Amino acid sequence: MNCKLIVKLAAVLMIGSTALWAADGAALYKSKCGGCHGASGEGKPAIKAPAVKGTTLDVDALVAHITKGESTSKAPHNKGIAGLTDDQAKAIADYIKTLK
Repeated sequence: MNCKLIVKLAAVLMIGSTALWAADGAALYKSKCGGCHGASGEGKPAIKAPAVKGTTLDVDALVAHITKGESTSKAPHNKGIAGLTDDQAKAIADYIKTLK
């Protein structure tokens, strides 16, 4: 197999997996986060759920917040969100960073 073909195939696979990862993050956000933080990350002041779009937190901080929580936060973020793997939390965090 020639090197150019291998490089092209690798590029196609990477682009495809990136799109799948983004779609997965969007779906996970919608099911796990959107109910409180809004479909577009705008937040819901009526329930004191802050906006997440435009957050200054980096992806690693978002992943930690999603998986471990913070004792000073209200539920569900006073603990980690149950039923999420680290990879799923990263997909959500990556998606949140795309919200503008």
